[in-house]
Amino acid sequence: MAQNAGPTAALAGVPTGLQAQGVWVGRRQLFVRFAAEAETATMYTAAAIAQELKRGAGRSAFHSISVGGRDPLANIEFLEAAFKASAPPLPVMLDIDGQRPDGIKPLAKHIAMVQVTVEGTAMGEPMIERALASLKIAESEKLEHAMVLAPGEQTSDGQLLRIVEQSHAASAKTVVIIHPPFNTPVDRDRRWVTLIERSAALHADVRLSLRLPPPTGTR
Repeated sequence: MAQNAGPTAALAGVPTGLQAQGVWVGRRQLFVRFAAEAETATMYTAAAIAQELKRGAGRSAFHSISVGGRDPLANIEFLEAAFKASAPPLPVMLDIDGQRPDGIKPLAKHIAMVQVTVEGTAMGEPMIERALASLKIAESEKLEHAMVLAPGEQTSDGQLLRIVEQSHAASAKTVVIIHPPFNTPVDRDRRWVTLIERSAALHADVRLSLRLPPPTGTR
């Protein structure tokens, strides 16, 4: 029977919650979270996750589905099979780090939003180049797309401005969202106002937004 059930993947469940960051921050979502090595994982078949999403969307009101967690585009066969087994009942956001740009096209007809999230420790040039390639592919597939920057304490304004400029060059339709680090006293530091002023000269849609920390926020 297992051979006929389709591809399988290790998921950290299908929780519900409020999106912690990015373009749909605060939206109530169903989350498909691929498990990291240290997380407790459950093996799902593609057919099972498709049915779980359908049941979840029927039980309560949600804005969308977030597909994220550890390297979701390493599981393209699983996601394709799940979306073919049953069309997603809600708009799907693909929340990725941008390191597998070629994985976007096979899923394009099933997703509405590509959110490329870059953390402070991942802002080196090679990783940014692949993240920008992901934005280009999302635009070519006529998908909404966003670059979410979550800088660390050591990330400079110069680094952030450079990525904003590069994101504009990759796609003028990119929504760029900058999240200050957790517990940053944004009410006492004009750095962030100045950063957005400078960013606005480089790209039309740059936003400053606070993340929702757990347990309120989910990713």
